[in-house]
Amino acid sequence: MHLRKYLTALAVPAAVISASAAHAKVIDQSEIGFTVAHTAQVAASPEDVWTMLRMPQKWWSSEHSWSGDAANFWLDSQAGGCFCEKLPDPTGATRPGGGPGPGMGSVQHARILFARPNEMMRLSGAFGPLQGEALTGTLTIQIKKTPTGSALRFDYVVGGYMRFKVADIAPAVDKVIGAQLGGLAEALGGALPPARDEKAAPEPAPKRDADTKPAPDDAGLDTVAADLAKDEETATPE
Repeated sequence: MHLRKYLTALAVPAAVISASAAHAKVIDQSEIGFTVAHTAQVAASPEDVWTMLRMPQKWWSSEHSWSGDAANFWLDSQAGGCFCEKLPDPTGATRPGGGPGPGMGSVQHARILFARPNEMMRLSGAFGPLQGEALTGTLTIQIKKTPTGSALRFDYVVGGYMRFKVADIAPAVDKVIGAQLGGLAEALGGALPPARDEKAAPEPAPKRDADTKPAPDDAGLDTVAADLAKDEETATPE
């Protein structure tokens, strides 16, 4: 996807973000990368969330596809599996017997690194125009059961060499990732209003040193906003 088209397409999904995500923000940024985080609450069970998560054709935005149609997405939700997209033959040609034409193409958006049903999926992939750069992008999707359904969190960490300015591309990617969480929430019946203590912005990711152990992968969300700031008024406006 051309960068200009990618940025222009943000105008529509941005409206979805405001209605769907409890909060969204670029939470960390440097010369070599950035981190964005988005949260939402839905009435669906973790099992229903996982089922929908495995069908990106029903919730990933067509605006952020290479083919222009989310129906062309598919996801193999096992480790090593592909989050991919078909690129139909623009001529509409088919092979004898009705198979795909010789011009059929495909795109790998990401590869599954970790899949724990109803709890967490982690993918490695540089989305959109980031694909053409020397970058690593890691999207961690967490699901936690709540009294009203499920809490969802998307964290996307990007790092490496790129020809874009981080200050320009990070907010754009932030909106794109938020739009996808918004689409997932809408496909599950719509986002619930955030609880009072879940409205503030995520705090920056803590700095790690050699003596600091990373949190285990199955640590969960701990009420989805355990790392959110205390006061809604301190949140950075969208």
